Amino acid sequence: MIFDSAMAMAEAVRLRRISPRELVEAHLSRIAKVNPLLNAVVEIGRDFDFHGGGPLAGVPMTVKGAWDCTGFRNSGGTAGRRDFVAAGDATAIARLRAAGAIPIAVTNLPEFSFAFEADNRIHGRTNNPYDAARTPGGSGGGGAAAIAAGCSPFEAGGDMGGSIRLPCHSCGIAGLKPTLGRVPLTGYFPGPFGPVTMLATAGPMARHVDDLYPLLKLMAGPDGEDANAVDGVLRDPAAVRLGDLRIAFHGSNGVLAPDTEVMRAVEDAARTLDGACRSVEEAMPEGMAGCFDLFLSILGADGGAGLDQLKAESGTDVLSPLVEGFLEILRPRASSGARFGELLVQRDLFRRAVARFFCRYDALICPVNAHSAIPHGESVARLASYSYTMAHNLSGCPGAVVRFGTGPGGLPVGVQVVAAAWREDLALAVASYLENNGGGFRPPAL
Repeated sequence: MIFDSAMAMAEAVRLRRISPRELVEAHLSRIAKVNPLLNAVVEIGRDFDFHGGGPLAGVPMTVKGAWDCTGFRNSGGTAGRRDFVAAGDATAIARLRAAGAIPIAVTNLPEFSFAFEADNRIHGRTNNPYDAARTPGGSGGGGAAAIAAGCSPFEAGGDMGGSIRLPCHSCGIAGLKPTLGRVPLTGYFPGPFGPVTMLATAGPMARHVDDLYPLLKLMAGPDGEDANAVDGVLRDPAAVRLGDLRIAFHGSNGVLAPDTEVMRAVEDAARTLDGACRSVEEAMPEGMAGCFDLFLSILGADGGAGLDQLKAESGTDVLSPLVEGFLEILRPRASSGARFGELLVQRDLFRRAVARFFCRYDALICPVNAHSAIPHGESVARLASYSYTMAHNLSGCPGAVVRFGTGPGGLPVGVQVVAAAWREDLALAVASYLENNGGGFRPPAL
């Protein structure tokens, strides 16, 4: 039962095959068994409401330690907020709770969600459930590890440069970075600030692709507080006719070539879609090779001032080595107003190129990262490998991740399915087909 989909769990509760209390207790028991190895869960709840109604009634969930959630600490991974408890729920969490989901625990993350490894000075590092010597990624690494290990069926993540997609790839689960503006970030710490506002969004993480659309429906839509959240049309992936789709795929983005197992996963996914779709051909949007430098230049335009302000406002004395390492890369990129204006023009030109690309194609298959899960402590040195996700924070387009390969030592390998802005239905329909035709989640040997 603990490895079932969230929707299957909800159905089991509705049909009274299992009670909400039994389902929560099964997950708490699993946490007690595997968390000493993983360090994915950093706080466990005590009082649970087993009487809620809605489409997720009785289904447990974990909460990333960046979201406000009543009764739990939201440290954001930084020492100055170690004991911060929110007075209410973040919008995304409130919507999931209103649908009947039961928050049972908080998961680990990097400080300020600002690194590609779930490691901080409060709780230490989270280990990958497929190999404890490797990281589950970040920033949603604690949640991805917990979901893969059967501690939770789903979680709400945030994604500024790959924080949903990279952990899903590293831990072999499914995830979706929606279109920029699809889901409010109200109650997420830190909230969008400065250049981050142009890059960050929130979305669901789960073991199974078919959970992502129902969860997105619950999370999406403006809340009257996040000025960047819009009321965009949300289409159902079940209505997509796969045979009508024109698919593009690419391996290397011109920044860093993917490892053999990553390239193989992309090529296998393209072959699987060939014949099921209208066309499949190798192609890539213009400007991909420049995305890594452009992303870092926009993010670092303030010279790290935003992070320095967060540190001061949080009352944190010393930042984690991962964040300090990132800052060393960003500080030299401090820009004048004129230079920042040039960067925004470059971003808009890239977004236009991607929009033109999706006039010719319905979906793009590409790597999530140049590597499968990496050893702990190497993310800053391997920063160029994250250019595959950074590109589509710049484009603002939705990107789904589904496991479609296996790397050295049994490590999972995902592929990224990108579609035009507001067309999550296309990305999810393709990802679902891949999951059902050779891909999908495989439990770790824990």
